[in-house]
Amino acid sequence: MKSRLSPSFVLAAAVALLLLAAARAEEAVTKIKFSDSAKPGTVKIVLARGDLRIRGDDTTEVTVKSEAKPVTKTTRKDGLRVLTASSSFALSEKDNVITLDALSDGWVGNASDFQIIVPRTTTVNVANSFGGDITCGGITGDVEIKSLNGEVTLTDLTGGALVDTMNGEIHASVVALHDGKPLSFTSMNGEVVLRVPPDAKANVRLRTQNGSILTDFDEKALVTKTEAVGRTPRAQPAHRSSGSDSDDDFHTAVHEVVQAGIEAAREVADAAREAAQAARAAADAARRDGTSVPPMPPIIAMPPMPPMTGGKLVYGTLNGGGPEVSVTTMNGDVTLRQLEAKK
Repeated sequence: MKSRLSPSFVLAAAVALLLLAAARAEEAVTKIKFSDSAKPGTVKIVLARGDLRIRGDDTTEVTVKSEAKPVTKTTRKDGLRVLTASSSFALSEKDNVITLDALSDGWVGNASDFQIIVPRTTTVNVANSFGGDITCGGITGDVEIKSLNGEVTLTDLTGGALVDTMNGEIHASVVALHDGKPLSFTSMNGEVVLRVPPDAKANVRLRTQNGSILTDFDEKALVTKTEAVGRTPRAQPAHRSSGSDSDDDFHTAVHEVVQAGIEAAREVADAAREAAQAARAAADAARRDGTSVPPMPPIIAMPPMPPMTGGKLVYGTLNGGGPEVSVTTMNGDVTLRQLEAKK
């Protein structure tokens, strides 16, 4: 017996598809050029919250795609200019630096996702205040990313990289390492996986406080030493076996530091969400009542990374040594893997 879809289900599915198509149609595409396209430019991105995807391509301009509306001096077809919207961003260029500012709306603006295409040689600088996943690929310029909450994924990189996230995993694939282009990846709470070519040369420092350090490089290619960091063993009575109570105390202290850091990140994120919801509700109520919109609370600053006060450190050379590579997490595994060749 063949099952038949009810007319109401078909209608609901059709409406959902139409709404999805309409939502996609509302995404604005904005393009901007560097003042000197013959030289590598820099793109600086500041976000309040939302996912971000950056892709390098063979182009001379920067393309921004988002449902957020660009604030611009250009007049629309209906003769109006967008000064601000429920979610908006400002895009500007000066001295070969393009800045995308999606933070100026602060608490009032809604979360906005962005898809950005840049020339491959672009240097990318990202600051994400409250949270969102970030992906970046195909860039030969340097990449710097600082985020509060969310996963960071980097692919096909050949430049230097500096990535810090308070609460999220980091996955990075580097196709080539170069002298003078160090790599640094740090997470407070989340595993970090770094993939490099089998023949890559590097000086490596791999560290975790609460997790394992893993690799699929053989011991001839990756020559390392391991040591405990920041640990001062206490004197113990002769009748007590070494490494019993002091080990427990040490691991307990590390666990407490990790948990404190995790809670700090969560508290900041929760405070940001609550303040944003309260601010939007107050602004909506003021508009309905015809009264003045109350001032917005200040943006909460991202707390600094807690100090790394323990754990295991693995350091050494990969294929004889080369550029500096540092991978650190407080809570999670650190994995250095061989990058598989593309088929």
